[in-house]
Amino acid sequence: MNYSKKISSPIGDLYLIANDHSLIALDNISNDLYKKSIKSERHKVLNLTHMQLDEYFLGKRFEFDLPLAPTGTPFQQKAWKALIKIPYGKVWSYGEQAKFLKSPNACRAVGGANGKNPIPIIIPCHRVIGSTGKLTGYSGGMNMKIGLLKHEGHQIDGLRLIKIYL
Repeated sequence: MNYSKKISSPIGDLYLIANDHSLIALDNISNDLYKKSIKSERHKVLNLTHMQLDEYFLGKRFEFDLPLAPTGTPFQQKAWKALIKIPYGKVWSYGEQAKFLKSPNACRAVGGANGKNPIPIIIPCHRVIGSTGKLTGYSGGMNMKIGLLKHEGHQIDGLRLIKIYL
């Protein structure tokens, strides 16, 4: 059984979905997974996620400590675990992430895996950009990616990261 909670954030509404023990999805749209879940204001994981996201947006949290259970292929799982290694306020290129995964020629596969990340923000795929500093696609939309990068201290010009303030 899945449980869900809708919360407000500085980047818009967020929809949190958990199973009995772990967060399984976070989205900025009300998708089918959310619609088919049981709405809950008392679910421990959902409330912990809500609290930690509030702290993140207030600038009081730089790492999340949540039980996560994203569903994906073995390569996707590996790519998402790598994303968690990117510190708050830092960015990697797709090539850097591929090298971290010891698959330096897998830039496109890394991009594909990141695009299927079911728990953005907490698994911070917004911290991956093109090698030239260009902001590439984001499942939550470019406005969400830009908002998250700005929140973490980056300066953006158009769709290019131009300065890091950390």
